[in-house]
Amino acid sequence: MPHTPLDPAQLTADLIRCASVTPEEGGALRLLEQVLTDAGFSCVRVDRGEVPNLFARWGPKGAARSFGFNGHTDVVPVGDLAAWSVPPFGGVEKDGMIWGRGATDMKSGVAAFAAAAVDFVRDTPPDGAVILAITGDEEGDAVDGTVALLDWMTAHGEAMTACLVGEPTCPERMGEMIKIGRRGSLSAWFTLTGVQGHSAYPHRARNPLPAMARLMDRLASHQLDTGTAHFDPSTLAVVTIDTGNPATNVIPAQCRATVNIRFNDAHHSTDLIKWMQAELDRVCGDFEITGEMRVKVSGESFLTPPGPLSDLVARAVAAETGVVPTLSTTGGTSDARFVKDHCPVVEFGLVGQTMHQVDERVEVAQIHQLKAIYGRVLRDYFE
Repeated sequence: MPHTPLDPAQLTADLIRCASVTPEEGGALRLLEQVLTDAGFSCVRVDRGEVPNLFARWGPKGAARSFGFNGHTDVVPVGDLAAWSVPPFGGVEKDGMIWGRGATDMKSGVAAFAAAAVDFVRDTPPDGAVILAITGDEEGDAVDGTVALLDWMTAHGEAMTACLVGEPTCPERMGEMIKIGRRGSLSAWFTLTGVQGHSAYPHRARNPLPAMARLMDRLASHQLDTGTAHFDPSTLAVVTIDTGNPATNVIPAQCRATVNIRFNDAHHSTDLIKWMQAELDRVCGDFEITGEMRVKVSGESFLTPPGPLSDLVARAVAAETGVVPTLSTTGGTSDARFVKDHCPVVEFGLVGQTMHQVDERVEVAQIHQLKAIYGRVLRDYFE
C-alpha cells in the first residue's frame, strides 16, 4: 500500500524553526536524521571540529550506482531583527510562501531532496544506493563541513557515482538554470611598509600610499582573460585600502589593501599568486619599501562538462517546469567545489532572489516543484 508522501513544504517550515545560524546545529540535522532513519536510511553524524554534519544512505554500501544529494542546513545571521515582518525562525506560511531565514538558502532545497529520496526508495526501491550528504557549515569557513563528509566517506568506503547540489540556481524563474561549474575564488591581503615622517618633509619619509595606489592600479587594470568556453572573464576587485591615519601632517609607515579574484578555468590559483607576488616585488623595488602578501584560496575553478549528468537533470527540469534550463558557471562558490573531486556534480535548485535578505521567503509551489524534479532525476537515473 503506498505511503503518504512526505510534504517538503512542511519539512521546510520545520527546518526553518531550527535556529541553525553557523556554527549552531539548532536541531535541523537531528530532525532530518529522524525523518531519514524512519524511512530506512542508515544515518551517521560526521561532526568534525565542532561542525555538525549528517551522512545518510539507503541501499547497499559500495553499490555500483549511488546517486547523491548535497546541501546545508546552516544559515547566515538574521541581521536587523526589527526589519523582519515575520519571526525569522517562525517558518510562517502566508501569501503562498514560507518565510524565514534559510527559506531559500537552502532549507527548502534540503527538504525537497530529502522528501524526494524518502518517497523514491519507499515507492520504487532502486537497484543501488541513494546518499544524502548534509552539512552545517556551508555559510562559514567550510573547512569541516562537506570536506569532512567526503573525507569520512573515503575512509569508510562510501561513494557517490553522481551528485546533485541543491543550492538555489535560478535567477528569476523556476527551471531556468543549472550550474555545471563554478569560478575559483581567492583573496589577497597586502601590507606595504615604508618610513613614517612629517608631511612637510616627504624626502625624509618613505610613503607607502603612492606605492599601494600603484600596486592596486596595476592589479585592477590588468586583463586576466577574455573568458573561456563555459566561463565569463575572470575579475579582480579591490575591496579595501586602509592606512588608519587620522593626521594630515603625518606620512604613515604602513598601508594595507585587500583584493578578491574570481577566476575561470584559464587559471590556477598558484599562477595568480605568482603574478601578484611579481607585481608586489616590482612596486616595492620602485618605491624602496617592503611588502608582504597573505593569500587565502577558497576554491579552484571547476567544470563538469555537459554530458550525461547535466542532460539527466535538464530533462527532469524541462519535464516538470516546461522550461529548458541553460547550463551556467555564474555566481559565487558552493560546496560543489569539494564534491567535484569525488564524483561528477551539478547544481540545481529554486529561485534565489531573497537569499540572505530580510524577510527571506520561498514559494510553496516551488518547493513541491523542486521535489518533483529531484524525484524524476532519481527515477530516470536508476531506470
